Amino acid sequence: MNSLAQARKNAGMSQAILAKKVGITRQYLSEIENRKKQPSVIIAVKIAKALNTKVEDIFFEQV
Repeated sequence: MNSLAQARKNAGMSQAILAKKVGITRQYLSEIENRKKQPSVIIAVKIAKALNTKVEDIFFEQV
């Protein structure tokens, strides 16, 4: 499971709820979680804020 999906589940949110908070479709959020799409910086920031975390914690791999 990737960091975004884990953070969303830790926050107790479904894809539908998070997508609505951010203003995107559930399908688009699913594509972001499955790394089929990359969000814009604005969307990434909105997702991080909705999850009460930092962009780098959910979108950048730890090396």
